[in-house]
Amino acid sequence: MPAVSRLFADNRRMLGKLLVVVALMFGFGYSLVPMYRAICEALGINVLTLSEQRKASGSWGRHEVPVNTQVDTTRTVTVEFDANVRGPWDFKPAARSVQVHPGEMTTVMYEFRNKQNRTMAAQAIPSYAPMQASAHFSKVECFCFNEWTLAPGESRQWPVTFVINPKLPKDVSTITLSYTFFEVGGKVPAAPAGSVGVQAVSLKGPGL
Repeated sequence: MPAVSRLFADNRRMLGKLLVVVALMFGFGYSLVPMYRAICEALGINVLTLSEQRKASGSWGRHEVPVNTQVDTTRTVTVEFDANVRGPWDFKPAARSVQVHPGEMTTVMYEFRNKQNRTMAAQAIPSYAPMQASAHFSKVECFCFNEWTLAPGESRQWPVTFVINPKLPKDVSTITLSYTFFEVGGKVPAAPAGSVGVQAVSLKGPGL
């Protein structure tokens, strides 16, 4: 019997130790969240979940629009638009210039009209001033990426969507984006006899 009593006592002590271990583990797990928050706050890391952010801002039920943190709102760059043609057609930007923040995505339309009585194929080539701006001027979408075929008298509008890299040198406050639109030879029928001869014309946007 004494052996049985000792075994019973040992089991009780073991059970007590296990209960203490379980309690410590539960307490440790429960304290992980505030500990994690304290560490992240000390390191400047945002630990709020989406629901907590909405609750804190009172924005439940409203559409959340992500903020582009890459836009440098402390700086403004003027982008001017120029259009040149090599042939008898109209080509011009819809806007003379725009003011944008580096990192901000902007779209400007260009207008083109084939004034000839024949089908033509043409393409535009961009250039920049000052030249160092070209490395910081990124076109997301541009009609200059493709060659176009236009019917006699056809008019088209094309977008240019671009972003200026925030790393653009600080001394550059104005960028001129210029396009030269030229006919791609050998891919369309020759001009009929008596048609208007090829000429070089420079067109600018309104007021240019």
